[in-house]
Amino acid sequence: MAETVLLDVDGDGIARLTLNRPEVHNAFDNHLIAKLTGLLTDLQARRDVRVVILTGAGTSFSSGADIAWMRSMADYSEDRNYEDALQLAELMATLNNLTSPTVARINGHVFGGGVGLVACCDIAVASADVRFSLSEVRLGLVPAVISPYVIGAIGARHARRFFQTGEAMSARKARRISLIHEVARAGKLDSAVDHQVEMLLKGGPNAQRESKELVHMVTGHSVTADLALKMRTAEIIAQMRVSDEGQEGLKAFLEKRPPGWCKDD
Repeated sequence: MAETVLLDVDGDGIARLTLNRPEVHNAFDNHLIAKLTGLLTDLQARRDVRVVILTGAGTSFSSGADIAWMRSMADYSEDRNYEDALQLAELMATLNNLTSPTVARINGHVFGGGVGLVACCDIAVASADVRFSLSEVRLGLVPAVISPYVIGAIGARHARRFFQTGEAMSARKARRISLIHEVARAGKLDSAVDHQVEMLLKGGPNAQRESKELVHMVTGHSVTADLALKMRTAEIIAQMRVSDEGQEGLKAFLEKRPPGWCKDD
């Protein structure tokens, strides 16, 4: 079985993490979540790593939760779903709290939980043709676990819109609402990411770590250290997964039909 996440660290201390499930658009399952969390934890302990780049294999960055995995979770109890959601919460917290600077190299479309990964990175650079969507509501679910990070990136007002509509947005719109920082022209994504890395390498490693901690402190609290917040967001998504609406949303998606709450045209 192929590795779900690939890691390469070059001689300059630039670590590249590549989500490696291109056949399902780099969707999360329990194996990918555990692997990525473990690799991030290992990188946190390394002092030779200066910058971490997160990207996706194939044509997508990440499509969020794997539908087959979600189908299996729909049959589990709320308690089992809660434990599962806590693992995703731990992944987001680990990425958000990484002391090395992080850059999201967004090579393809980003949906659901994938938006959370983008929001957890310090710098996000996307190709101009990428589209983003917080699509959970269309499955009768909510982006609970990723919400602290996404709201921190785009603000409450934009979150109120996109959490409820689930609509897709272009890379340029994602930049306007501060989900990403830069939009790269066609064929220029790598040079745009390289430029960000070059600027990061000019900074002092200790100063960069302190700068990140400073932002957490000044903005009120570090969501990564707030156990109650992680537990509550995991509880919310677990409840939604086993709810009648959540079950109907997933079933409708798998059956390729509108869910029951959508009126016929």
